[in-house]
Amino acid sequence: MLIKAVARFLAVLMVVSASSVFAASLFSAPRYAAILIDNGTGEVLYARRADEARYPASITKVMTLYVAFEEMAAGRLHPDDELRISRHAFGQAPSKLGLRIGARISLRDAIGVIATKSANDIAVALAEHISGSEAGFSARMSQTAQRLGMTGTVFYNASGLPHPDHTSTARDIALLSRAMLRDFPDQYPAFSQAHYQYHGQAVANHNHLLRTMPGVDGIKTGFTNAAGFTLAASAVREGRRLIAVVLGGPSRLGRDNNVGDLLNIGFDVLAARAQGLMFTVASRFAEPDDLPDAVMDGLGGDIAALDGEAPLPVRAVQPVDVASAITTLGEDGLSAPRLAGGATLPRH
Repeated sequence: MLIKAVARFLAVLMVVSASSVFAASLFSAPRYAAILIDNGTGEVLYARRADEARYPASITKVMTLYVAFEEMAAGRLHPDDELRISRHAFGQAPSKLGLRIGARISLRDAIGVIATKSANDIAVALAEHISGSEAGFSARMSQTAQRLGMTGTVFYNASGLPHPDHTSTARDIALLSRAMLRDFPDQYPAFSQAHYQYHGQAVANHNHLLRTMPGVDGIKTGFTNAAGFTLAASAVREGRRLIAVVLGGPSRLGRDNNVGDLLNIGFDVLAARAQGLMFTVASRFAEPDDLPDAVMDGLGGDIAALDGEAPLPVRAVQPVDVASAITTLGEDGLSAPRLAGGATLPRH
Protein backbone atom coordinates (compact mmCIF):
# COMPACT_ATOMS: atom_id res chain seq x y z
CA MET A 1 0.00 0.00 0.00
CA LEU A 2 1.08 3.59 -0.64
CA ILE A 3 0.97 4.60 3.01
CA LYS A 4 3.01 1.55 4.02
CA ALA A 5 5.62 2.26 1.33
CA VAL A 6 5.93 5.89 2.38
CA ALA A 7 6.20 4.84 6.04
CA ARG A 8 8.99 2.35 5.35
CA PHE A 9 10.87 4.81 3.17
CA LEU A 10 10.72 7.62 5.70
CA ALA A 11 11.59 5.27 8.56
CA VAL A 12 14.78 4.19 6.82
CA LEU A 13 15.75 7.77 6.02
CA MET A 14 15.09 8.96 9.56
CA VAL A 15 16.88 6.13 11.32
CA VAL A 16 19.88 6.05 9.01
CA SER A 17 20.62 9.63 8.11
CA ALA A 18 18.70 12.03 10.26
CA SER A 19 20.46 11.89 13.61
CA SER A 20 22.46 15.04 12.93
CA VAL A 21 19.39 16.71 11.45
CA PHE A 22 17.34 15.92 14.52
CA ALA A 23 20.09 17.25 16.80
CA ALA A 24 20.09 20.54 14.92
CA SER A 25 16.35 20.72 14.36
CA LEU A 26 14.70 24.02 15.14
CA PHE A 27 11.21 22.98 14.07
CA SER A 28 9.75 23.39 17.55
CA ALA A 29 11.17 26.90 18.02
CA PRO A 30 8.18 29.27 17.82
CA ARG A 31 9.97 31.86 15.66
CA TYR A 32 11.58 29.35 13.28
CA ALA A 33 11.08 29.89 9.55
CA ALA A 34 13.17 28.56 6.68
CA ILE A 35 13.46 28.23 2.94
CA LEU A 36 15.92 26.60 0.54
CA ILE A 37 16.05 27.56 -3.14
CA ASP A 38 18.05 26.62 -6.19
CA ASN A 39 19.57 29.93 -7.22
CA GLY A 40 19.92 28.92 -10.86
CA THR A 41 16.31 27.91 -11.43
CA GLY A 42 14.43 29.58 -8.61
CA GLU A 43 12.98 26.23 -7.54
CA VAL A 44 11.90 26.13 -3.92
CA LEU A 45 13.44 22.92 -2.57
CA TYR A 46 12.12 23.36 0.96
CA ALA A 47 9.90 25.84 2.80
CA ARG A 48 8.60 26.00 6.34
CA ARG A 49 6.69 29.04 7.62
CA ALA A 50 8.43 30.84 4.79
CA ASP A 51 5.73 33.52 4.44
CA GLU A 52 5.23 34.31 8.12
CA ALA A 53 6.41 37.73 9.30
CA ARG A 54 9.71 37.66 11.17
CA TYR A 55 12.27 40.18 12.39
CA PRO A 56 15.26 39.85 10.04
CA ALA A 57 17.83 41.50 12.36
CA SER A 58 21.10 42.29 10.57
CA ILE A 59 20.19 40.43 7.40
CA THR A 60 18.60 43.85 6.80
CA LYS A 61 22.06 45.05 5.79
CA VAL A 62 21.91 42.98 2.60
CA MET A 63 19.33 45.52 1.42
CA THR A 64 21.38 48.40 2.84
CA LEU A 65 24.28 47.32 0.66
CA TYR A 66 22.04 46.47 -2.30
CA VAL A 67 20.91 50.12 -2.39
CA ALA A 68 24.52 51.28 -2.04
CA PHE A 69 25.54 49.08 -4.96
CA GLU A 70 22.71 50.60 -7.01
CA GLU A 71 24.16 54.03 -6.29
CA MET A 72 27.62 52.87 -7.32
CA ALA A 73 26.27 51.38 -10.56
CA ALA A 74 24.58 54.72 -11.32
CA GLY A 75 27.86 56.59 -10.77
CA ARG A 76 26.56 58.55 -7.76
CA LEU A 77 28.74 56.72 -5.24
CA HIS A 78 32.41 55.76 -5.44
CA PRO A 79 34.69 53.51 -3.34
CA ASP A 80 36.83 56.45 -2.17
CA ASP A 81 33.88 58.58 -1.07
CA GLU A 82 33.99 59.38 2.63
CA LEU A 83 31.10 58.90 5.02
CA ARG A 84 30.80 61.06 8.14
CA ILE A 85 29.78 59.63 11.50
CA SER A 86 26.85 61.69 12.79
CA ARG A 87 25.61 61.81 16.36
CA HIS A 88 22.76 59.53 15.32
CA ALA A 89 25.13 57.02 13.75
CA PHE A 90 27.45 57.16 16.77
CA GLY A 91 24.52 56.40 19.08
CA GLN A 92 23.65 53.05 17.50
CA ALA A 93 23.74 49.94 19.65
CA PRO A 94 26.38 47.25 19.01
CA SER A 95 27.56 45.60 16.92
CA LYS A 96 29.43 48.74 15.86
CA LEU A 97 32.83 49.90 14.70
CA GLY A 98 32.88 52.66 17.34
CA LEU A 99 34.18 55.63 15.39
CA ARG A 100 33.76 58.98 17.13
CA ILE A 101 31.31 61.70 16.06
CA GLY A 102 32.71 63.55 13.05
CA ALA A 103 35.09 60.76 12.06
CA ARG A 104 35.12 59.63 8.46
CA ILE A 105 35.32 56.26 6.75
CA SER A 106 35.65 55.45 3.07
CA LEU A 107 32.80 53.74 1.27
CA ARG A 108 35.17 50.86 0.50
CA ASP A 109 35.83 50.29 4.21
CA ALA A 110 32.19 50.88 5.08
CA ILE A 111 31.09 48.06 2.79
CA GLY A 112 33.75 45.77 4.26
CA VAL A 113 32.82 46.29 7.91
CA ILE A 114 29.08 46.21 7.25
CA ALA A 115 29.36 42.88 5.42
CA THR A 116 31.64 41.29 8.03
CA LYS A 117 31.28 42.94 11.45
CA SER A 118 27.69 44.02 10.73
CA ALA A 119 28.53 47.46 12.10
CA ASN A 120 25.30 49.31 12.89
CA ASP A 121 26.94 52.74 13.18
CA ILE A 122 28.49 52.43 9.73
CA ALA A 123 25.23 51.19 8.18
CA VAL A 124 23.49 54.33 9.47
CA ALA A 125 26.33 56.57 8.24
CA LEU A 126 25.96 54.99 4.80
CA ALA A 127 22.19 55.52 4.85
CA GLU A 128 22.58 59.17 5.80
CA HIS A 129 25.22 59.73 3.13
CA ILE A 130 22.94 58.37 0.41
CA SER A 131 19.53 59.73 1.45
CA GLY A 132 20.27 62.49 3.97
CA SER A 133 18.55 60.64 6.79
CA GLU A 134 18.08 57.08 7.94
CA ALA A 135 14.30 57.50 7.66
CA GLY A 136 14.57 58.57 4.03
CA PHE A 137 16.92 55.70 3.28
CA SER A 138 14.59 53.21 4.98
CA ALA A 139 11.75 54.36 2.75
CA ARG A 140 13.94 53.71 -0.27
CA MET A 141 14.82 50.26 1.09
CA SER A 142 11.12 49.42 1.36
CA GLN A 143 10.46 50.71 -2.16
CA THR A 144 13.32 48.62 -3.49
CA ALA A 145 11.95 45.59 -1.67
CA GLN A 146 8.58 46.03 -3.35
CA ARG A 147 10.25 46.41 -6.74
CA LEU A 148 12.10 43.13 -6.18
CA GLY A 149 8.84 41.37 -5.29
CA MET A 150 9.43 41.27 -1.53
CA THR A 151 5.79 41.81 -0.72
CA GLY A 152 6.09 40.76 2.92
CA THR A 153 8.86 43.19 3.83
CA VAL A 154 8.95 46.70 5.33
CA PHE A 155 12.14 48.40 6.53
CA TYR A 156 12.30 51.08 9.22
CA ASN A 157 16.08 51.35 9.63
CA ALA A 158 19.33 50.52 7.85
CA SER A 159 20.73 48.22 10.53
CA GLY A 160 18.06 45.70 11.53
CA LEU A 161 17.99 46.85 15.14
CA PRO A 162 14.60 46.19 16.78
CA HIS A 163 11.54 48.04 15.50
CA PRO A 164 8.04 46.57 15.94
CA ASP A 165 7.12 47.02 12.26
CA HIS A 166 10.50 46.22 10.68
CA THR A 167 9.68 42.75 9.35
CA SER A 168 10.36 40.39 6.48
CA THR A 169 9.89 36.72 5.59
CA ALA A 170 12.26 33.86 4.82
CA ARG A 171 10.95 33.82 1.25
CA ASP A 172 11.59 37.55 0.79
CA ILE A 173 15.12 37.29 2.16
CA ALA A 174 15.85 34.45 -0.26
CA LEU A 175 14.52 36.66 -3.04
CA LEU A 176 16.80 39.51 -1.91
CA SER A 177 19.81 37.20 -1.70
CA ARG A 178 19.14 35.96 -5.20
CA ALA A 179 18.79 39.55 -6.45
CA MET A 180 22.13 40.44 -4.90
CA LEU A 181 23.82 37.54 -6.68
CA ARG A 182 22.10 38.32 -9.96
CA ASP A 183 22.41 42.11 -10.03
CA PHE A 184 25.77 42.70 -8.36
CA PRO A 185 28.03 39.67 -8.92
CA ASP A 186 31.13 41.90 -8.82
CA GLN A 187 30.16 43.28 -5.39
CA TYR A 188 28.92 40.02 -3.88
CA PRO A 189 32.44 38.92 -2.77
CA ALA A 190 32.14 41.50 0.02
CA PHE A 191 29.99 38.90 1.78
CA SER A 192 32.54 36.12 1.22
CA GLN A 193 35.40 37.48 3.31
CA ALA A 194 36.12 35.63 6.53
CA HIS A 195 37.96 38.79 7.65
CA TYR A 196 38.17 42.37 6.45
CA GLN A 197 41.36 44.33 7.00
CA TYR A 198 40.46 47.74 8.45
CA HIS A 199 43.44 49.94 9.35
CA GLY A 200 45.57 46.91 10.12
CA GLN A 201 42.88 45.20 12.16
CA ALA A 202 41.33 41.93 10.99
CA VAL A 203 37.58 42.39 11.38
CA ALA A 204 36.02 38.91 11.63
CA ASN A 205 32.90 37.93 9.74
CA HIS A 206 30.03 36.78 11.95
CA ASN A 207 29.16 34.08 9.39
CA HIS A 208 31.08 31.11 10.80
CA LEU A 209 29.99 28.85 7.94
CA LEU A 210 32.47 30.70 5.72
CA ARG A 211 35.22 29.01 7.73
CA THR A 212 33.61 25.67 8.53
CA MET A 213 31.52 24.55 5.55
CA PRO A 214 32.94 23.91 2.08
CA GLY A 215 31.30 25.90 -0.69
CA VAL A 216 29.71 28.58 1.49
CA ASP A 217 30.61 32.06 0.21
CA GLY A 218 28.06 34.33 1.94
CA ILE A 219 25.79 35.95 2.75
CA LYS A 220 24.67 37.53 6.11
CA THR A 221 23.96 36.71 9.75
CA GLY A 222 21.83 38.52 12.29
CA PHE A 223 20.78 38.48 15.92
CA THR A 224 18.53 40.46 18.22
CA ASN A 225 16.57 39.26 21.23
CA ALA A 226 13.36 39.80 19.28
CA ALA A 227 14.55 38.08 16.09
CA GLY A 228 16.63 35.27 17.50
CA PHE A 229 19.53 34.04 15.39
CA THR A 230 19.08 34.58 11.66
CA LEU A 231 21.16 33.61 8.64
CA ALA A 232 20.95 33.79 4.88
CA ALA A 233 23.65 31.55 3.42
CA SER A 234 24.68 30.62 -0.10
CA ALA A 235 26.90 27.78 -1.24
CA VAL A 236 28.21 26.40 -4.53
CA ARG A 237 29.04 22.77 -5.35
CA GLU A 238 29.68 21.28 -8.77
CA GLY A 239 28.41 24.39 -10.48
CA ARG A 240 25.08 24.54 -8.62
CA ARG A 241 24.28 27.28 -6.10
CA LEU A 242 21.76 27.00 -3.27
CA ILE A 243 20.45 29.71 -0.97
CA ALA A 244 19.22 28.80 2.51
CA VAL A 245 17.49 31.17 4.92
CA VAL A 246 16.79 30.34 8.56
CA LEU A 247 15.11 32.82 10.91
CA GLY A 248 14.29 32.63 14.59
CA GLY A 249 17.02 30.27 15.72
CA PRO A 250 17.34 29.96 19.54
CA SER A 251 21.15 29.70 19.34
CA ARG A 252 23.95 30.47 16.91
CA LEU A 253 25.08 26.87 16.77
CA GLY A 254 21.55 25.57 16.23
CA ARG A 255 20.98 28.07 13.45
CA ASP A 256 24.29 27.30 11.77
CA ASN A 257 23.75 23.54 11.98
CA ASN A 258 20.25 23.86 10.58
CA VAL A 259 21.44 25.95 7.63
CA GLY A 260 24.27 23.48 7.05
CA ASP A 261 21.83 20.57 7.05
CA LEU A 262 19.54 22.36 4.59
CA LEU A 263 22.40 23.00 2.20
CA ASN A 264 23.90 19.51 2.50
CA ILE A 265 20.57 17.78 1.99
CA GLY A 266 19.72 20.13 -0.86
CA PHE A 267 22.89 19.22 -2.71
CA ASP A 268 22.21 15.53 -2.00
CA VAL A 269 18.76 15.89 -3.53
CA LEU A 270 20.19 17.53 -6.66
CA ALA A 271 22.76 14.74 -6.98
CA ALA A 272 20.07 12.07 -6.58
CA ARG A 273 17.92 13.73 -9.23
CA ALA A 274 20.85 13.59 -11.64
CA GLN A 275 20.75 9.81 -11.17
CA GLY A 276 17.01 9.67 -11.77
CA LEU A 277 16.07 9.23 -8.09
CA MET A 278 13.19 11.44 -7.06
CA PHE A 279 13.08 12.40 -3.42
CA THR A 280 12.78 15.71 -1.60
CA VAL A 281 14.50 17.84 1.01
CA ALA A 282 11.31 17.66 3.08
CA SER A 283 11.47 13.86 3.14
CA ARG A 284 14.92 14.05 4.68
CA PHE A 285 13.83 16.65 7.23
CA ALA A 286 10.55 15.01 8.20
CA GLU A 287 10.01 14.73 11.94
CA PRO A 288 7.22 12.71 13.58
CA ASP A 289 5.17 15.83 14.31
CA ASP A 290 5.24 16.71 10.60
CA LEU A 291 3.64 13.47 9.40
CA PRO A 292 -0.05 12.58 9.07
CA ASP A 293 -1.51 10.14 11.58
CA ALA A 294 -1.83 7.43 8.93
CA VAL A 295 1.91 7.57 8.25
CA MET A 296 2.67 7.71 11.98
CA ASP A 297 0.71 4.49 12.56
CA GLY A 298 2.74 2.75 9.87
CA LEU A 299 6.02 4.15 11.16
CA GLY A 300 5.40 2.74 14.62
CA GLY A 301 5.65 -0.85 13.43
CA ASP A 302 8.42 -0.18 10.94
CA ILE A 303 10.66 1.59 13.43
CA ALA A 304 10.17 -1.21 15.95
CA ALA A 305 11.22 -3.73 13.31
CA LEU A 306 14.31 -1.70 12.48
CA ASP A 307 15.23 -1.51 16.15
CA GLY A 308 16.40 -5.12 16.32
CA GLU A 309 19.54 -6.84 15.10
CA ALA A 310 18.82 -6.50 11.38
CA PRO A 311 21.58 -4.48 9.66
CA LEU A 312 20.55 -1.03 8.48
CA PRO A 313 21.23 0.04 4.88
CA VAL A 314 23.60 2.95 4.34
CA ARG A 315 21.88 6.05 2.96
CA ALA A 316 19.32 3.83 1.27
CA VAL A 317 17.21 5.71 -1.26
CA GLN A 318 14.30 3.98 -2.92
CA PRO A 319 12.75 5.32 -6.13
CA VAL A 320 9.61 6.51 -4.35
CA ASP A 321 8.05 9.89 -5.14
CA VAL A 322 7.66 10.90 -1.51
CA ALA A 323 6.44 14.41 -2.35
CA SER A 324 3.50 13.08 -4.34
CA ALA A 325 2.72 10.42 -1.78
CA ILE A 326 2.61 12.81 1.17
CA THR A 327 0.69 15.39 -0.86
CA THR A 328 -1.88 12.69 -1.50
CA LEU A 329 -2.15 12.27 2.25
CA GLY A 330 -2.81 15.96 2.69
CA GLU A 331 0.60 17.23 3.76
CA ASP A 332 1.40 20.82 2.66
CA GLY A 333 4.59 22.55 1.66
CA LEU A 334 6.22 19.95 -0.55
CA SER A 335 5.58 21.54 -3.95
CA ALA A 336 8.45 23.09 -5.87
CA PRO A 337 7.43 26.38 -7.57
CA ARG A 338 9.85 28.16 -9.84
CA LEU A 339 10.91 31.75 -9.99
CA ALA A 340 11.67 33.40 -13.30
CA GLY A 341 13.91 36.45 -13.34
CA GLY A 342 13.07 38.82 -10.51
CA ALA A 343 9.44 37.78 -10.08
CA THR A 344 7.98 37.06 -6.67
CA LEU A 345 8.39 33.54 -5.36
CA PRO A 346 4.86 32.08 -5.46
CA ARG A 347 3.10 31.66 -2.13
CA HIS A 348 1.61 28.38 -0.98
